[in-house]
Amino acid sequence: MNTNKYAKGLEIRTQVLGEAYVKQSIANADDFSRPLQELVTEYCWGHVWGREGLSLQERSMINLAMISALNRPHELKLHIQGALRNGLSQEQIREILLQVGIYCGVPAAVDSFRVAKEAFADFDANAQP
Repeated sequence: MNTNKYAKGLEIRTQVLGEAYVKQSIANADDFSRPLQELVTEYCWGHVWGREGLSLQERSMINLAMISALNRPHELKLHIQGALRNGLSQEQIREILLQVGIYCGVPAAVDSFRVAKEAFADFDANAQP
């Protein structure tokens, strides 16, 4: 494991997904799942999200479209909240999901809108005053 990329990945992952989620994911890792947590943190967050070519907002936009198209509701909810942390507005997220509907199908958009409403409510409920 590249400890520099892991540390950078942990920083970005925490910034985008929130400290509580990341700490819980790592704390809940066992011998079976720990290698996945290390891989995700180092490669996904350290190597790719840590690159300079796109902003965190742009990466969030791309992720929302891809995760919606793949119909991964748990990850979508998590990344919608991350996109909000990265400064995307609900209106921007809505536009991304409408685009998904056109290019990936209405059922994907319908499910994604439902997940987005839940993510917005949870995000608002957990927002710091």
